Amino acid sequence: MSHLKCNKELRHIITANLRHFPFQSGKLPEGKRAAAVAITIVHVAHKPDLYEIPFEAGSENHAAVLLTRRSLKLKKHAGQWALPGGRMDAGETPEETAVRELAEEVGLTLGMECVIGRLDDYTTRSGFTIKPVVVWGGRVTDLRANPAEVQSIHRIPVAELMREDAPILHNIPESKEPVLLMPIGKSWIAAPTAAMLYQFREVCLLGKPTRVAHFEQPYFAWK
Repeated sequence: MSHLKCNKELRHIITANLRHFPFQSGKLPEGKRAAAVAITIVHVAHKPDLYEIPFEAGSENHAAVLLTRRSLKLKKHAGQWALPGGRMDAGETPEETAVRELAEEVGLTLGMECVIGRLDDYTTRSGFTIKPVVVWGGRVTDLRANPAEVQSIHRIPVAELMREDAPILHNIPESKEPVLLMPIGKSWIAAPTAAMLYQFREVCLLGKPTRVAHFEQPYFAWK
C-alpha cells in the first residue's frame, strides 16, 4: 500500500489527521508523575529480524515506528518493550521531553519542526501519566542505543500495526476493562505501549477518533 511508504504523502496524512484530533490531556492525577514518549516514524531500512515479521522486496522504504527493549540492568520494567521517552523535566513541554529522550536513548537528534502532534494521555498503574508525541524521523540510519537505558532498537513496520487481528483484547478478573495487546510477528506488545500504538494506528493512519486510555495493562506492567 502506497500510504505505508515513508514519504511526504504519509507525513501529510498523519499531520492532517492529528490536526483534526482533539487529544485529551488534563490535570496530572494525584500521585502520578508526568512522562512523555516519542512515536517516531522512520523508514524500515533493512529486513526486520523481529519475530519473523514478513518482509517483501522493496519494503526498505516503507514506514516503521521506533521501539526499544529496555535495558536488562534497569530496576523497573527491565527488558520490556517501550517507546523512547521518560520523565518530563521541570519546565519542559511533552514535545521537548520526547525530542530530548530520542537523542538520549537512541541517538536520534531532531528539531521541534519534526513534531507532528499529540495523542491522548495514558495513565499507568506504575505511577505515570504518559503523554505520547508523534514525531517524523524520515530516513534515519545512524541510531545508537544508550546502554544505560536501552537493550536494543527495533523498527516495527507500520504494516504490522494495520493487521486485521489487532488489537487483541484479554479480560482479567481484577478489571472491568480488557488488557490491550498488539500482535507483532508471532508475538505481541502489551499496554501501555500497545495502547499508544493502537491509537496511533486509529487516529494517525485511519483518521478515527479512537480512545485508548481506558484499556488495562497486563499484570507485569503494574509495578
